[in-house]
Amino acid sequence: MNTSLADTRKPLQTQVLIVGAGPVGLTLAIDLAQRGIQVLVAETRHRGEPPSVKCNHVAARSMEVFRRLGVASALRDAGLPADHANDVSYRTTFTGEELSRIHIPARQHRYTDKSGPDGWWPTPEPPHRINQIYLEPILFAFAEATPGVCILNRTRIEGFEQHADGVRARGVNLDSGESIEVHADHLIGCDGGRSAVRKAIGATLSGTEVVGRVQSTYFRAPDLLARAARHRPAWATFSLNPWRSGNVYAIDGRETFLLHNYLRADETDFESVDRDWAIRTILGVGEDFRYEVISKEDWIGRRLVADKLRDRRVFICGDAAHLWIPMAGYGMNAGIADAMNLSWQLAAHVQGWGGEAMLNAHEAERLPITAQVSHYAMNHALALQKAREGVPPFITEPGKAGEAARQVAGKALYDLNVKQYCCAGLNFGYFYDQSPLIAYDGEAQPAYSMDSFTPSTVPGCRTPHLWLDDGRSLYDAMAPGYTLLRFDAAVDVRPLQEAAARRGVPLQVLEVRSAEAAGLYAHPLVLSRPDQHVAWRGDRLPGDAMALIDRVRGALSGVAAG
Repeated sequence: MNTSLADTRKPLQTQVLIVGAGPVGLTLAIDLAQRGIQVLVAETRHRGEPPSVKCNHVAARSMEVFRRLGVASALRDAGLPADHANDVSYRTTFTGEELSRIHIPARQHRYTDKSGPDGWWPTPEPPHRINQIYLEPILFAFAEATPGVCILNRTRIEGFEQHADGVRARGVNLDSGESIEVHADHLIGCDGGRSAVRKAIGATLSGTEVVGRVQSTYFRAPDLLARAARHRPAWATFSLNPWRSGNVYAIDGRETFLLHNYLRADETDFESVDRDWAIRTILGVGEDFRYEVISKEDWIGRRLVADKLRDRRVFICGDAAHLWIPMAGYGMNAGIADAMNLSWQLAAHVQGWGGEAMLNAHEAERLPITAQVSHYAMNHALALQKAREGVPPFITEPGKAGEAARQVAGKALYDLNVKQYCCAGLNFGYFYDQSPLIAYDGEAQPAYSMDSFTPSTVPGCRTPHLWLDDGRSLYDAMAPGYTLLRFDAAVDVRPLQEAAARRGVPLQVLEVRSAEAAGLYAHPLVLSRPDQHVAWRGDRLPGDAMALIDRVRGALSGVAAG
């Protein structure tokens, strides 16, 4: 629901106050509410005000989240036309010679097209190419209609104080100037790269201030696709030539585009390069070509990570906690991963069955992953920068020399970039190896890269996905709380069920029947967390089932062996 000004004239009460209604804040609000937590979201923008044209890609892991929340279908139906290729095309210019192409299925074939490097995803929800201007309104409407979620638009939170029993936040209605007070159990800052919440809790960003600068332009050009009619359309078209390299994303698949002009190291100001000249050079069009600039979206690529994610009852997620060049789509998607890690842990604590270690786990789990992913993104950005700077001067020329240069460049670009556009490793490979909520058993989690991983039940890893014999996804059959996957019905699990019931821990036993199971699950019992990471595994229950329940609910300190 959206709250009117009249409702804000007395202190508002909520269990969780979220500052910021971008994709991360909205997803967090929906998940918390579906777990039974009352949520209030404060957002400075007007209701219905369009977001900036930032994110262009929803990762598979995020789509799994949206499937569980019930909004994946609506998102899948939005964005580019259903038959528009989601390919990544590498050309000398947008209208010039094609060097290579990464095949990515159009959304109408997303579940059935298994060809190419992006077709094999071990998940019920593969990635989706959709711009934030389409994604965010769908999430907003879904959140607004979710029982337990209240959204205050045109509201700025100006400060807060923490007390033993909660957080008291002060805000203002930006239209009326009226003061607003909110009393909450916890506060979460999803308020972006300039986060006031991050500053208020004393968290600082460190890392690389500038990895690269991008002169970015959102524009309308109804005739552009006709100029490049000899090529099949693509979701992303990368231009590589000696004069100016850049990337063009299709936004609506017809006439709107987002163009990134990657500035060189000595181009330290966004206006140091003539924008019109750069656009025409990247597109490969002359002065007769007409286009309309809708907005300038210039940005600086960084690798900055906060030194902490929490101060007592206050947390930060998303860009408030980390900033980097969004290679592999891991800007917004990393924020959603943060939010889904925090959501179930915070809900458990608020509902009384999660101990103090439940809240400590968020930082212990997410900070190491944040550092890892940020390095992947930065290293890939630097590799791309090197490729742009090493363009052969004759790559656009006709004849054998030009053709040879285009073949070499095309293969190099494909080999380098297929890793970020088909990044299964970053989606499914990361693991938590320092968590107070996981019962480790001494086996190391398998390593992963940007594009590759090994499915594993080693505690801390993502619970391997499989399709059940009845046709359902394993994830669709799992409970929103803990799920004990049982592959042998003869193994007694009653002591764990009884221990969970005594502690109030939500636990469901799922009898798994799947032809795929033998190759993925070596143990007859695997305990999967609400965020689909393995908490424990075994051939039989441990002798002290209550100790295991206390471990995974954060009532024990340290990290235990299984």
